[in-house]
Amino acid sequence: MSRSLKKGPYVDQRLLKKIKALDGKKEVIKTWSRSSEISPEMVGFTFGVHNGKDFIEVLVNEDMVGHRLGEFSPTRKFIKHGGKIQRAMEQKTTG
Repeated sequence: MSRSLKKGPYVDQRLLKKIKALDGKKEVIKTWSRSSEISPEMVGFTFGVHNGKDFIEVLVNEDMVGHRLGEFSPTRKFIKHGGKIQRAMEQKTTG
């Protein structure tokens, strides 16, 4: 569900403060604010976005403006499908 147009985009104010405090230094900005939208001021900075377990580094570029930080930090890790049958099929193909 999108946010109301009259409210404007949600950008965490603490993130903007941290960006201004860095003054162009290349340092990772840790954040738990996955729902914060990426604004043009954030371009070029690296954010450590928390995925529930650890921080995933996200380097923001121009194409990401308007998206949310959480979109670039997946919360689930896909292992693979299958069990015994899948392993047997993989062994046939490798050797």
